[in-house]
Amino acid sequence: MGPFTDNPALSISSLGEKALLAQIRLWLGEAAPPSPAGMGDDCAVFAMEANASALLTTDSVVLNRHFLESDPPALVGRKLLHRNLSDIAAMGGIPLRAVIAGFLPRTVSLAWLEACIRGLAAEALRHKVDIIGGDLTETTHDLALNMTLLGNATSPLMRSGAMPGDHIGVTGPLGGSRLGRHLRFAARLAEGQQLAALPGIHACMDISDGLAVDLPGMLSPDCSAALDFDAIPLHPDALQASHLSGQPPLWHALHDGEDHELLFMFTPDTAQDQLPPHHCIGRILDHPGGLLLDSKTGAPISDQHGYEHFR
Repeated sequence: MGPFTDNPALSISSLGEKALLAQIRLWLGEAAPPSPAGMGDDCAVFAMEANASALLTTDSVVLNRHFLESDPPALVGRKLLHRNLSDIAAMGGIPLRAVIAGFLPRTVSLAWLEACIRGLAAEALRHKVDIIGGDLTETTHDLALNMTLLGNATSPLMRSGAMPGDHIGVTGPLGGSRLGRHLRFAARLAEGQQLAALPGIHACMDISDGLAVDLPGMLSPDCSAALDFDAIPLHPDALQASHLSGQPPLWHALHDGEDHELLFMFTPDTAQDQLPPHHCIGRILDHPGGLLLDSKTGAPISDQHGYEHFR
């Protein structure tokens, strides 16, 4: 049996990323522990010492998927680190050390790779992340780099846990990231750590695939989310993207992804001065279905898509 097929119905594209991940969980069986120790959250969580839990995450950048040949290589290295840092931030953790794997065609430019690694190193030093090893593999396919990052957290935040009555917060403006911000975003580490120190935070994750797809993934089947569209902060890039696409700026805020802002749920009695700077964009309802609803009309939002691999 070879790794490829010409029949779309028999390929991973017939499932898409989320259904494929669910299938992989089934294939792994008892080899994969349930969340939070295994698959299902931004990081896997496991005991490390008496007063902290270890966080482990991995993420990649792939040519023509996450960056282009024309993109500055230092920003490619920076993005690789911050994609992983953002997962640690979503759990309220502190990043510690990492290993890197390179999947490199033999034609990769030394100058390009040096600039990429130096860009990554500068950010690693700034965030006190030690790069402790890795692996290089020659490939005949597209250039890709992977990082596995270890961190820790005293009280890790989970994606699940949102409760009816919770308010929904987001740490910054959304939309239009593909105009360049997808290479320059900064992981919200300080904000995540601030949230993790508060008792009223019930759920948190980083927005990587788009608000319209990431928020439903945080909801239990017994809850839904009512969004105040007027309160969703629009990045200036969303306005520019709107001029280019013809879609409304709000569409880009909901669907573009790679914003890497933190999306979190908190109790109404949480003191606002204890929270990091944020925008309150809605609330969680005791309404079955895990839906996104228009807070003004109560109507479901039909277009609940964002970025999904293999689609």
